[in-house]
Amino acid sequence: GGAGMAAVREVEIDPEGTFKYILVRLQRPGGGEQRDVVRGTKAAEFHNHIFEKVNPEMEKLGYECKCLGGGKIDHNSKDKKIRVFGLSTGYGKADHSVTVEILKKVYTDYEITWSDDKK
Repeated sequence: GGAGMAAVREVEIDPEGTFKYILVRLQRPGGGEQRDVVRGTKAAEFHNHIFEKVNPEMEKLGYECKCLGGGKIDHNSKDKKIRVFGLSTGYGKADHSVTVEILKKVYTDYEITWSDDKK
């Protein structure tokens, strides 16, 4: 089935600043392969704005999307640090430890931390 999940980038976040993010599970209809991806951007005022953009993109590729929760990301590219925190009112709190593991695959030389702090 085409390029499969490898074609989907695990992380798409803004290069700098503090912004909302969501953790999304992609799955082939009827089970089978699945993958969790991180999406975040300052352009989104609310968490569901991010999901509303990701969902149609992934449906085109043949995936069902489920939002596993959200939070915020503080991305400091100068110091190579990312902090994951907060929660989404609509989707609940993502498992930030999972988010961190995904981020580490992409930002290999960063210091990446998470907490349940709201700010």
